[in-house]
Amino acid sequence: MVMIPVIDFHLFTSSDATDRQTVVQQIYQACHQIGFMYLKNTNISNDLIHQVLKQSKDFFDLPLTVKQQLAWTDEFSNQGYVGFERERLNPNNPGDLKEAFNIGKQKLTDIDVTDKLSSPAKNPHILNFYQACTELANNVLQAIALALKLPEDFFATNHNQQNHTLRLLHYPSLSQPPKLRQVRAGEHSDYGSITLLFQDEVGGLEVRTASGKWIAAAPTPDTIVVNTGDLMERWTNHVFCSTKHRVMIQNDDTLNQSRYSVAFFCHPNDDTEIVCLESCQRDKSPIYPPILAGEYLLSRLQATY
Repeated sequence: MVMIPVIDFHLFTSSDATDRQTVVQQIYQACHQIGFMYLKNTNISNDLIHQVLKQSKDFFDLPLTVKQQLAWTDEFSNQGYVGFERERLNPNNPGDLKEAFNIGKQKLTDIDVTDKLSSPAKNPHILNFYQACTELANNVLQAIALALKLPEDFFATNHNQQNHTLRLLHYPSLSQPPKLRQVRAGEHSDYGSITLLFQDEVGGLEVRTASGKWIAAAPTPDTIVVNTGDLMERWTNHVFCSTKHRVMIQNDDTLNQSRYSVAFFCHPNDDTEIVCLESCQRDKSPIYPPILAGEYLLSRLQATY
C-alpha cells in the first residue's frame, strides 16, 4: 500500500553530507511515487502556525458584508476574499463548500488593502508566516534541485520574485445536506511548483495514488504537508507527479465542525520558461511544449472561476 512518507527535514539543513543526501533521496522518492510528503522539524514553529490559524478564524468569523469589502476581483491579481461556493476546483461539481482569502507578497504592503483593519494581510503574524514559508520553500526547492542533479540554487533562483500566494481556508460546518457531488474542495491538482499545507485537527484531505485509489492525508502532529504541482510535473517531464487531491465531507462528528487550513502556493517567476529539464528527458521526448510560468497560472485561474 502506498503511504505518504514522513521526512525529517532538519537533517537536510544540518551540515552532515550523508544526512543531507538521505533527505534528498527521500524527497525524490516521495515526489516521484506519490507527489506528497509530510515534513517534520522545519523552521516554522507550531506557535506561529497556531497564531495564523487563529487569525484566519477571526477573519472568517466576521460578517459577510465586511469580508466582501475585500472581495477577490480578477485572476490577474488573484487576491482577496473568495466567498462560499464561488470556486469550483472540479468544474464538473457544484461550488466548493469553502471560503478563502488569498494574499500575495504585493498585498502585504498594498495600502489599499492593508488600510482595512479587517484584512488578514495587515496582521504581523501573517507577514512573519509568509516570510517563514518562503524560507522553507526555498530550502525544499534546493533539495529538489539536488534530487534532480541540478545546481542547488536552480529552482530557488527561478522563484526569487516571490510570486507566491498564501491562502487562508475555511470549510464551515454543515447544517444541511450538500448538493449532489458537492464536496469541500473538488478534485484538483495545484498549479505551481510546490505547495506547503498546514492543517488543523479536522481531517478530510485525500490524495489519489497512481493506481487511482484515494488515501487520507490525515492531520499529523508537528508536520507540514508538501506536494508537487503542475509546473514541477511539466519541468520534470512527469518524473515528479502533480497529484490530484480533494477535501471530502466526512460522515462523522467533523460534519458539524469547521475545518481550517492554510496553503502556501509556490510559483516560479512569471517570466520563467518551464521547459523539460535535460536530466528528465531520458528515453522519452518532452511531453509538453515550453510555457511561461505566469501564462500557465493565469490560464488555470481563468478556468477555476
